[in-house]
Amino acid sequence: MSAVAAEARAVVIAVDGPAAAGKGTLAKKLARHFGYAHLETGLLYRAVGAKVLENKENLAEELAAVRAAKHLKPQDLDNPGLRDDRVAEAASKVAAIPGVRAALLDFQRDFARHPPGGAPGAVLDGRDVGTVVCPDADVKLFITAGVEVRAERRVKELRERGLEAIHSRVLHEMQERDARDSKRAVAPLVPAKDSIVIDTGNLDADGVFARALDIIKARNRTG
Repeated sequence: MSAVAAEARAVVIAVDGPAAAGKGTLAKKLARHFGYAHLETGLLYRAVGAKVLENKENLAEELAAVRAAKHLKPQDLDNPGLRDDRVAEAASKVAAIPGVRAALLDFQRDFARHPPGGAPGAVLDGRDVGTVVCPDADVKLFITAGVEVRAERRVKELRERGLEAIHSRVLHEMQERDARDSKRAVAPLVPAKDSIVIDTGNLDADGVFARALDIIKARNRTG
């Protein structure tokens, strides 16, 4: 048996879902619990969107967005401005461009196959991890909640950061983003056929984590 064949394959957990459903919080908790590497894939698209905005280019211009994606560096993910709502909207728009998704796909798959730091596994959260990025993931979770609940969470988050947030506007923007993400032609936001859906509407972060752990242990994928 070759060294490559003998090498243990990294465990991959895919966590997908819409904005403010709680997937990022869950993914981080799972990564800490199992000692896995964590990648918030949405940051890649936010970084691309931020670069297009910084360059004062048109978000709908495919060449500009693809160029930004191809020149993305790991340190670009450390930009604190990636959390801004303006960047989030830009990310949703550039994510609908096939060339952008293709340029970032290899980065994500390499992270899953070879988690940094020699970690035995990886947790990736996003919108198409289980369907496109890692269709062979050991465990696929789809984290969701009603749009009203998610809008309330986002308003609370923004206000805690000292930012002005009007519920009606946040709700409207979230509804538009949901529609754009779920109806786009490339990698739409939908649960993978073999994913387990967790509705977080009536669960706190610890409850979601406990539910996810039960699912993972039942599948006996992490040892």
